Amino acid sequence: MADLIELAPSADGAALHGPVARLLRPLVRLLVQRGITFPALTNLLRELYVNVAEYDFALPGKEQTDSRVSLLTGIHRKEVRRLRGAGAPVSQVPTTVSRTGRIIARWVASPEFTDSEGQPLPLPRSAEGDTPSFESLVEGVTKDVRPRAVLDEWLDRGVAVLDAQGHVRLLEAAYLPKGGAEPQLYYFGRNLHDHLAAAAENIAGPSPRFFERAVHYDGLSETLAAQLEARSREIAMGALKQANAEAHAACADDAGGRHRWNFGIYIYREEVPAREPGAETASEVEQGRTP
Repeated sequence: MADLIELAPSADGAALHGPVARLLRPLVRLLVQRGITFPALTNLLRELYVNVAEYDFALPGKEQTDSRVSLLTGIHRKEVRRLRGAGAPVSQVPTTVSRTGRIIARWVASPEFTDSEGQPLPLPRSAEGDTPSFESLVEGVTKDVRPRAVLDEWLDRGVAVLDAQGHVRLLEAAYLPKGGAEPQLYYFGRNLHDHLAAAAENIAGPSPRFFERAVHYDGLSETLAAQLEARSREIAMGALKQANAEAHAACADDAGGRHRWNFGIYIYREEVPAREPGAETASEVEQGRTP
């Protein structure tokens, strides 16, 4: 391409080619499914390269120049000059995502709205004396929208249901948006960004800063893989519930500030191509390893 300067990658950069190709493959598959072509992705990457070089690689006390951004990115100065100044991207949380997440977090964490086992209570729609209700749950989080409007939205999306007594029951113990709509795409970007940012920081820094590990076994039967997936879901939900409950309680006494925290867990399984006869499997050579 006319606006790219071809430079040989460093030894460290060349070592990243294989891992980067592997992590990008699922993303490229999604992009093709959604009709995002290679030229469109190239335009986006060009903008991101300039943005990252401009804001993340500025030298203290020195003005970041077009020439330095061009040198860092391999993009021609003319293109750099055109693309600079857009500002570092800021992730905006969709209003419905923020509101729904905060309400559910309170429902599954607050002792007022959970039973003795920590499960979310079925709630009457409106207040009945001092009894916790869906109305008091919502109003404890936001007064910008009526509880009835929230309930109608949740019933329509299948987040909650009305039982035989007319009480509101939470169907999902975590916010699980579906269908590729704005909420799901927001969490897609947020969660993958944070996981990748943690892993990249651990590689770039002198020592691992963030906890980023996995337990992995290969060479399993389909039945065992499915059993391990189901069990790991139970373990993961327990950890997420506990983390949410402790964070929710701690926030009550926190003065607030500019920091954010994210605790995520992922589970994945797939069928892989058959190995050549005699080849060792990962389960034989590093079974249960947590790198």
